[in-house]
Amino acid sequence: MQYNAVPLQKLIEQFERMPGIGRKTAQRIAFYILGLPKNESTAISDAIIDACEKIHKCSLCSNLTEDEFCPICKNDKRDHSVICVVEDSQSLIAIEKTKEFSGVYHVLHGAISPLDGIGPEQLTIKELLARLNNDDIREIIIATDSDIEGEATAMYLSKLIKPFDIKISRIAFGLPVGTDIQYADEVTLSRAIEGRRSI
Repeated sequence: MQYNAVPLQKLIEQFERMPGIGRKTAQRIAFYILGLPKNESTAISDAIIDACEKIHKCSLCSNLTEDEFCPICKNDKRDHSVICVVEDSQSLIAIEKTKEFSGVYHVLHGAISPLDGIGPEQLTIKELLARLNNDDIREIIIATDSDIEGEATAMYLSKLIKPFDIKISRIAFGLPVGTDIQYADEVTLSRAIEGRRSI
C-alpha cells in the first residue's frame, strides 16, 4: 500500500539512489525540501540544473570544471611535470586540502571493478596515456583508494606507464585498508603524500 503522493514517492526514490542514502534519510530529505518555502526549494532545483548543464570534464586532466581547463591545470605555478592520478574529484579536493602537493592531477572517474562492469575503457586512462606522450612528465603518483579496486587500478596503471620510463610512485597509506581518500583527515593525507613509494 502506498502512503505517499506519487510526486513525493518519486522524490524519495531519487534521493534513495544516491550513494550512502538509505530509505529513511531519503524520506527526511524529501520532507525537508517539501517544508521549505517555494523560493528555497526552487533555488535547490535550479542549482542542480545549473551544475548539470555547466560542469564538464577538464580537457586536460578530466577534473570537473565549467571552463575548458580547470583552475589547477591553468595555474602556471604548479609543477606540470608531476601528475597525481586520483579516482575522483573528491579525492583531488582531499589532497589539495593538505597543501603538500604542488603538481597537477589526472582524474580517472572511477576504479577498475569487473564485478561492477567497470573496465579500463570506462575510465580516463587513454587520456592519461595521451598526456604522457605529449607532455614532459617526470613522475606519476598513483593515489587511488586502498581497497581492492584501487589497488587493481594502481597495478594496471603502473604496467601501462612503465614503458614510458617515468618515475612511478604510489602514495603511502597511513590509512586503514578499505577506506576512501576523500574521508581521510589532512594530517594522514599529508604523511601519505610525503611517504609515497615507487612501484
